[in-house]
Amino acid sequence: MISRVNKHCTVELQALPPRIRQVRRIVSAQLRYWHLDPLIDAAALGVTELLTNVHLHAQPDKRCTVEIDLVPERLTVSVRDHDPRLPCIKVADTDGLTTHGRGLALVAAVSESWGVRERQDGGKVVWFTLPVPIPETVVALEQLPTLNEPALTRAP
Repeated sequence: MISRVNKHCTVELQALPPRIRQVRRIVSAQLRYWHLDPLIDAAALGVTELLTNVHLHAQPDKRCTVEIDLVPERLTVSVRDHDPRLPCIKVADTDGLTTHGRGLALVAAVSESWGVRERQDGGKVVWFTLPVPIPETVVALEQLPTLNEPALTRAP
């Protein structure tokens, strides 16, 4: 069986628009380096939404830490800030004119799971997970016939 080693990446930043764009590129590059290209769009969207929430809502400052953790079957992206207030998904507006307030709903839509953990230091961690695709070599190996299963042969 092919296994992946657990991997980790951390970025500390001030959640300001230019830095949010930069972290989005860092997350994309890290996932590309880990050969997780299918997860790039969802992870980049999710981290952008979480960092935008820090930029718009976090008090007393915009300092935060983004962590990416890869275990064999799951990628977890988390954003830790110093604001103790917990986020919540807003009810969708019915007029369609609101241009903000949908970030956590987007995170929920593109992720396998998401949540919030309070921290003992008064801050919080907002996280989401994405399922890691099975590497092509594993899929190819699983498609090989087993000892009990006859291989397909051509008729003479």
